Amino acid sequence: MTTKIMALVDALGNLVRFVLMPGQRNDIMGVRPLIEGLTFDALLADKAFDADWLRTELAEREAQAVIPPRKHRKACIDYDAQMYKWRHLVENYFAKIKEFRGIATRYDKTDGSFKANLNLIATLIACR
Repeated sequence: MTTKIMALVDALGNLVRFVLMPGQRNDIMGVRPLIEGLTFDALLADKAFDADWLRTELAEREAQAVIPPRKHRKACIDYDAQMYKWRHLVENYFAKIKEFRGIATRYDKTDGSFKANLNLIATLIACR
């Protein structure tokens, strides 16, 4: 089995929250636990997060959805392409945590110890 790390970072690229999911699950399934109880002005995400229910929820929260539409959409949905460029902060965060070999290769046997190591590494990265 593989493990997928779903991470939410702030505008400076610092970890806000993360969720572990089975590797075979769709990315959209991890969004609700990530954004639950948080307030924010915009959510920057890739095409995997293009879902009507998520766009509706973000509109109800008065948050901007900066998500490119999938190709299968009948009507094209506009998004702020200049703001979307800032999504690289998430990719940069994953590059930082993969510098730690234990995370990159998933040495931990249990989800609890893997989460603990992710929290430890997030603390080390924030202290740099």
